Amino acid sequence: MDDSADSKSVFTWNGEPILPNTSCNVKLPIGESYSGFSVNIPIHIRRAENDGPVVFVTAALHGDEINGTGAIRHLIQDPDIQLLRGALILVPVLNVLGFDRHSRYLPDRRDLNRAFPGSASGSLASRMAHKIFTEIVMRSDFGIDLHTASVRRTNFPNVRGDMKDPRVQRLALAFGSEIIIDSKGPVGALRREACRVNRPTIVLEGGEVWKVEPTIVEAAVRGVKNVLADLEMIDYALERPHYQAVVRKSKWMRAERGGFLQFHVRPGEIVEKGQALATNTTLLGRERSTLTAPFHSVVIGMTTLPAVSPGEPICNLGELPDEMRPSEFRQSRSEGDGLEERVSEELASNVLIVEPSEQKPRE
Repeated sequence: MDDSADSKSVFTWNGEPILPNTSCNVKLPIGESYSGFSVNIPIHIRRAENDGPVVFVTAALHGDEINGTGAIRHLIQDPDIQLLRGALILVPVLNVLGFDRHSRYLPDRRDLNRAFPGSASGSLASRMAHKIFTEIVMRSDFGIDLHTASVRRTNFPNVRGDMKDPRVQRLALAFGSEIIIDSKGPVGALRREACRVNRPTIVLEGGEVWKVEPTIVEAAVRGVKNVLADLEMIDYALERPHYQAVVRKSKWMRAERGGFLQFHVRPGEIVEKGQALATNTTLLGRERSTLTAPFHSVVIGMTTLPAVSPGEPICNLGELPDEMRPSEFRQSRSEGDGLEERVSEELASNVLIVEPSEQKPRE
């Protein structure tokens, strides 16, 4: 596979050349505020001495998802990022208008991650998407977009990408997450539209909104460095888990009744078919119902809000491949470097985990 098909022998920004073996901070104008001031996306660019792939790493496409912002700030300051070839485009915050308001959405209430590739004469979201797509995606060869779960939810780190595309598959496997979800992504999403124009892109989902969580940042930084090493852009020993599960089917388990939840699993936990996930109780502690796993799976994400009404999502289960037994997966995790277990423990600090046998219904 040619990993530098769009190698940039001349790299410029706003007409100014970015010379080999240099780095710089630039701005991408994407519109104006209500008061008429220019709104810019801050960007850090590094270019190696030698030509090679151009990779973008972006975060906060949803303005409240800032774990990736913390990770990219770490990458900018990381002494290991000494490029041997190619160029790196690091964007801590894409949706600056949402970020300034601590909001997932733009001021016009649109989701920027449903507006790509955008239009120069469309809505605010469409114009921003067009600028980002033209100036960042189209000058790159590969992309990594960092996300978190939405509000009142948390995600165990997982990579998402179209595994039928061999170039996306390479990125997803190289990133080194235990869990890979095989999907193209929704229409209008950055990664889907980037892949459509021959810029293979993956997404990392990890943690929750409004936080910079240390182990999520560690997982993101490790993954980005793994990809750069796999593309021979930096000198770095790849760090991968013993097992990588490609999930092709996932299911949100939903509450059947209203009440207050007692959680029995934590994010990232490997569960067996029939295992208790959560017990629904009244406010006085009387048991109403218990939700169980319909198949061997991994807990991809879950709610952090124990108060639920009927139909509300509780946890997102990714079905394990037929050849992968839960006991073997658990064993492989215990033999790893401990990052996945530390991530799971940290994310579980946001929910109260109770063993099913400890649940004592009160009359």
